[in-house]
Amino acid sequence: MYIFKNCEIYTPDYLGRKDLLIGGQKILAIENRLKTPGGWDIEEIDATGLKMIPGLIDSHVHIAGAGGEGGPASRTPEMQLSQMILAGITTVVGCLGTDGFTRNVDSVLMKAKGLNQQGVTAYIYTGAYQVPTPTILGNIGKDIALIEEVIGTGEIALSDHRSSTPTIPELIRLAVQSRIGGMLGGKAGIVNIHMGDAKNAFQPLYDATKKSELSLKQFLPTHCNRNDHIFEDTKLYGKHGFVDLTTSSYPFFPDDEIKPSKAVQELLQAGVPLSNITMSSDGCGSLPEFDENYNIVKMETGSLVSMFDELRDAVLKENLNLEKALRTVTSNVANILKLPAKGSIAVGKDADLVVIDPDFHIIHLCALGSMLIKNNLILRKGYYEK
Repeated sequence: MYIFKNCEIYTPDYLGRKDLLIGGQKILAIENRLKTPGGWDIEEIDATGLKMIPGLIDSHVHIAGAGGEGGPASRTPEMQLSQMILAGITTVVGCLGTDGFTRNVDSVLMKAKGLNQQGVTAYIYTGAYQVPTPTILGNIGKDIALIEEVIGTGEIALSDHRSSTPTIPELIRLAVQSRIGGMLGGKAGIVNIHMGDAKNAFQPLYDATKKSELSLKQFLPTHCNRNDHIFEDTKLYGKHGFVDLTTSSYPFFPDDEIKPSKAVQELLQAGVPLSNITMSSDGCGSLPEFDENYNIVKMETGSLVSMFDELRDAVLKENLNLEKALRTVTSNVANILKLPAKGSIAVGKDADLVVIDPDFHIIHLCALGSMLIKNNLILRKGYYEK
C-alpha cells in the first residue's frame, strides 16, 4: 500500500492538492489530509510540487510486432514492457495491422496475456487490415463475446492502397458482428479503422451508416492527421463520430502530417467536441512512405513515448489546459472503449497513476497498485530485457 502526500491531482479534472491512498490494485481514498492508517504496511511518498494524472491509455499499439511492407526484413519487433512504462502508459490495446496473412491474432492475444501477467493492462482488437478479417474463434462476434481481452475489431484498412477494399455491405456486416459481440460480452465492440491517404477517406463510413442502423460512433478511425485533406475532412466527421490522432508519425513525416498537439487545438476550434477526440501512438507499427508507384522510399517505426510527448506539447506549446489535454489520452479513450475502471482518478478505480514534475518528467508510475517507476527509476522490465 502507498499513500501519496500533498499531490496536485488531475482526475483529469483538477482536484487541488490532496492525499491519495492505494491498496489492492485500487484507489482507496482521496482526501485533503489523510492520516496514515495504523496496523498496515504503508509507504508514504511525498509528492509536494508534483502533479498526479491517470495512467495513459494507448488504443493502438502493435504489441506483437507489425510491418512487412518492405519484405521479411522490415517486420517490426514486439513491444517491450519498458516501452509502455517509460511512456506513462498503463493500458494498451494491441492490434495486428497490415499483415493478416503471415501473422495471426492468436499471437497478439498471447502477447496481451503476457503483459497482463507482468502487471500492466492489455486488451486487443481481433482482425487485421483485410476483410474478411482473421479471427481466433472463426467469427468476430465470438472473439469479442468469449475472449476476455478482445474488446473490438481492427485495425480494418479503408481508403488505402493496402486495403482489401471492402464493399459497403461487407463493412456493415463486420461492424454489426462486432457490435453484437460487444453487447453479448459487455464490451465496446468498436471497429478500429485505419484511414489511408485517399481522397474522401471517410465516405465508406458515411455510406455504411446511411445504409444500416449503425452509428458513426460504432467506428474509431485512426491516422486522422496523416495529411491535410483527411484532416480537413476530420473537422466535419469529428462533430458526429470519434476521431483518433496518431502521435508517432509526425516527427518522421512533418511535411505531410499534422502535429497531433496542434491538431487537437484545431479540432476544438472547428467545433469538434472534446469527448470525440483521442490520441494513440501506433507504437511498434511500421511507418512506410511510398512514392507515386507505391515503392517504399522510407521506413520508420512508431514510438509509444510519442503520445506522452504530444500530451506535454499540447500543454506547454499549444497552451491547452492540462485537464482538456489529458482527456484525449485517458478518460475519452476509457469511455469510448468502455473501460470503466480506467482513465480517471477516483475512489474504486484501478490504481493506474503517473506522477510528473512541472516539466512533464515522470517521477513515479503506478500500475494496478504496484510501483513501476519510483524516483525516476524504472523498477520493472519485461523478460529478456536488459
